[in-house]
Amino acid sequence: MGALSRFISWLLGKLTFGLILGVLGLIGIGLWIFLRDHVDYDIRRMELVRALSGETTRLRAALADVEARMAGMRVEITAQRDRAKQAARVATELEGLGSGLNRLTTDGAQLREYEERLARMRQMEAESLKKAADLEQALTRTQWEKDGLEIAVGRMQLQLQSAEQQKSKIIHYLQEAWNKYGPYLMGTVALYFLGPPLGRLLLYFVFAPFVSARAPVLLGQVAETQPEVTASRASIDLPLGPGDTLWVKEKFLQASDEGLKKATRTVLDWRMPFTCLAAGLTELVEIKNRTPDVTFRATFSSQENPNTELAVVALPPGASIVLRPSFLAGAVGAGGRKLRIRRHWRLFIMQSWVTGQFRYFEFVGPARLLVAGSRGVRAEVLGALPGNANPARRANQDATIGFTPGLQYRPVRAETFWAYFRGMNPLFDDLFSGEGVFLCQETSAKGPQADVRKFWGGLRAGLLRLFGL
Repeated sequence: MGALSRFISWLLGKLTFGLILGVLGLIGIGLWIFLRDHVDYDIRRMELVRALSGETTRLRAALADVEARMAGMRVEITAQRDRAKQAARVATELEGLGSGLNRLTTDGAQLREYEERLARMRQMEAESLKKAADLEQALTRTQWEKDGLEIAVGRMQLQLQSAEQQKSKIIHYLQEAWNKYGPYLMGTVALYFLGPPLGRLLLYFVFAPFVSARAPVLLGQVAETQPEVTASRASIDLPLGPGDTLWVKEKFLQASDEGLKKATRTVLDWRMPFTCLAAGLTELVEIKNRTPDVTFRATFSSQENPNTELAVVALPPGASIVLRPSFLAGAVGAGGRKLRIRRHWRLFIMQSWVTGQFRYFEFVGPARLLVAGSRGVRAEVLGALPGNANPARRANQDATIGFTPGLQYRPVRAETFWAYFRGMNPLFDDLFSGEGVFLCQETSAKGPQADVRKFWGGLRAGLLRLFGL
């Protein structure tokens, strides 16, 4: 019952919006016609009434002429039939005079006269019957003409009556808008109802399989050293050894040991200021441990969203991970080193145009990254297994946070059509294959990937995703 009620509610919503769309379209077209109409409405209405009256008079005159012709045809048909009957009667009498005993007692000249008159009567009878039949056919055609004229007169009277009674400009222009553009308006409403389902069918069964068959994105080789990811928690402690520098978003900093030097970092990396601005990596809290032999601790948790959990991604020397900066809560540079970020552009491959992501950010060790995810961060490790030399695993696009550059990455069509059709799953999932690690949120919260799918509906979301955010 719950699913049925939701479907009915959705259908009623669609029908209501479609009706509103049609009414607003009709009003808009009527207003457009009104603004383009430079003739006074009352003058135009009177001219229309006069024109319709004249046309009605002409049709009535034509109808009267047709009726007169039909009456004449009926009289002529009756006369021809009477003539044929008279000729047939005379022919019968002549046949009697020229046959039997009369033929023996009548001389030859008289008989020839009877035969000649008989032939003329038969010819007269045939001609009269033919003329009557022709007139009946003509009468039938004239009756059709009369029917057409009567229909035209009736239609014209209705138009004349409507024009005489129509004194509202609003109704007039709405009727004119409907008469001229009604089919196009109905087509637009039908497109509103049928366009999205047809578009989803086309995308899922035609476009998505084509994209899924393209070559994957590969940003690097499989590294011998892989990142280490801690279990995610709502609150997490992070040790800061001697010389370490931490940059963290202020909303994630909960507590820290006394003795750490704090300052404000305007942007995380001045080589990409606009990226940092878009990803929220500005006005960071910079925490430094300047002591030579003391380890301090800092505690982090989300101060805005209780469903956000944090995990630490440790990058030893030689390890790296491709990460979307929007999921980065903070970073630690070991021994005071700056955070190394490589940028990879992929402009001319199908996957970039489909996902809208043309740039990838690779964070290079040694470093530690503080990553935030909805309900937690999960690390998926892919490696060769007995009987499975090419392991692969897919994840919801909304859940993907990052992956090691040695993994092959590509968008593939969602596994179930109805989940995509009902908006529960995006058209594409992320598929990772090879050897390495990828990170994802525990729940598919709307993140940068969801913004990508709204590219056509919002320029800001599209530009963010365009630069890999």
